[in-house]
Amino acid sequence: MQTIRKELSHHSRFLCIMSILKKVLLLLSVVPMALSYPFFPPTCYSKALNMARELTQMAADLRIGYETGHCMAHMPELYLDIHNACVMYKMRDYISLVEDLRLRRCGYTREVRKLEVTLRQLFIVMGEKCHGDLVFTIYDCAALERPNNQY
Repeated sequence: MQTIRKELSHHSRFLCIMSILKKVLLLLSVVPMALSYPFFPPTCYSKALNMARELTQMAADLRIGYETGHCMAHMPELYLDIHNACVMYKMRDYISLVEDLRLRRCGYTREVRKLEVTLRQLFIVMGEKCHGDLVFTIYDCAALERPNNQY
């Protein structure tokens, strides 16, 4: 009888240890996911800032691209600073310039269309969705013609 009790006690200890190990493993797998998950949704400001950075890089890449470089060469460089009040005018002008590229072959490439669509999205985000959330700290249109603007 005592041997059975010892075996049951060893078996129950084993089950208890296994249960604890399962919980520890579950905890170790959930904690990194919880820590890496953004708890705050992106704000209008962060969305506009990220889109502006992406568009600045996208336009620079199109200027040197194999399929698009020949017709993007005449386009002005695009530097978007969402803190500059002139950025809305700059985007509107650049959108119309990109629309004029349809007269050239590269205006129909996927990359140029993506640039145009993303520019329009940022224009809408800044002009309508984030209206009142964004604060323009400078009004210097010439600054948007220079590279290395700090965001």
